Amino acid sequence: MPLQGPHLLERFQALDHFLLAHQALWRPRPFTCLRLPWEAQHPELAAWLRARSLEQAEAEHNHPEAIDAPAPFNQLATRATQLSQVGALPAAPRHELPARNSSGVPGRKLQQIDAFAGCLTFEHSPSHWLDWCAGKGHLGRRLAQDGSQLTCLELDPALVEAGQQLSQRLHLSARHLRQDVLAADVQHQLQAGHTPVALHACGELHVRLLHLASAAGCRALAVAPCCYNRIDTAHYQALSRVAQASALRLSVTDLGLPLSETVTAGARVRRQRDCSMARRLAFDLLQRRLRDSECYLPTPSLPSAWLDKSFADYCTDLATQHGLSVPPGQDWPALEAAGWQRLAEVRNLELLRGLFRRPLELWLLLDRALYLQEQGYRVRLGRFCDEQLSPRNLLLLAELHLAITACG
Repeated sequence: MPLQGPHLLERFQALDHFLLAHQALWRPRPFTCLRLPWEAQHPELAAWLRARSLEQAEAEHNHPEAIDAPAPFNQLATRATQLSQVGALPAAPRHELPARNSSGVPGRKLQQIDAFAGCLTFEHSPSHWLDWCAGKGHLGRRLAQDGSQLTCLELDPALVEAGQQLSQRLHLSARHLRQDVLAADVQHQLQAGHTPVALHACGELHVRLLHLASAAGCRALAVAPCCYNRIDTAHYQALSRVAQASALRLSVTDLGLPLSETVTAGARVRRQRDCSMARRLAFDLLQRRLRDSECYLPTPSLPSAWLDKSFADYCTDLATQHGLSVPPGQDWPALEAAGWQRLAEVRNLELLRGLFRRPLELWLLLDRALYLQEQGYRVRLGRFCDEQLSPRNLLLLAELHLAITACG
């Protein structure tokens, strides 16, 4: 069953307690710490994880709860799984559309749109959809096939133009508008009769929609959030009163935890990613020695061409960027091997943090759900698709109480 009514607050409070009680386990990042604070309390678990291979970590990264590891791993996995349970939203029968209606939409994106659209069951049928951060408006067009009106808001003028042409070709009643949804004038685009929808709108973008849609009195809205870490502040600004009262304070780094699943990629891409991380970790060992410091030194993103350099040149050039001088006589093969060994350890130690990915994401979503509830909405939170289609598969559906009771 989807979460709704009093279950929203009950689950939030349970998650809040769980995350606060175990924050010493999920806040420290193995990538930046040579030795994690929790290892002293759980030496058997730490040693077990550090002894595993990179291949083992990769195979279990997206489902760490399935690992049979020393305490307290299994106990935490069981509780995290219990707290992360969210039922699927009921889906209406899907009507097959002509192929031309989905022309130009990538296959996976089309499946996500169809799944999202199939779950939009409201007490009152929407008459005017508002596609928020619409891109070319593929989602909005899918919803407007029944003859309802459509407004698409998008910042990129090329996407606005392309979307308008697609809608005209299908003879839909659609307006595609260039609009910065973070600008002050966007409030004029929302009306009570609109039903806003947002599929994977990032951070500030979907939070802005929740604020404006509730202020405008929109009768219903549907939001599947994404990228909670894309905010303009150093720490998370809770939306609901209950989250604002929580002792949990989340940094931008913390907000990135729910997004840390590995994505499907080919062998070449995975190898390139691993090589980049192993080199960064090897350089981290070098810079600590050169600076006589135990502190991690942040390194900006590097062009992929850096991986074409020899390992020695990679480290020497990166040291130069940081104003460090590398003395001659370095054992480059040993350092490179240490980087790969550390990558295996980091990936395995990350499995413990991985237990808290979904609980933290659900805490954030419930903050949004409780905020909408405070604004007078009846809220449902549930899955709209399988995680294989999208790991960001949770959808908030909200309807104003007045809209529900109006028909008597």
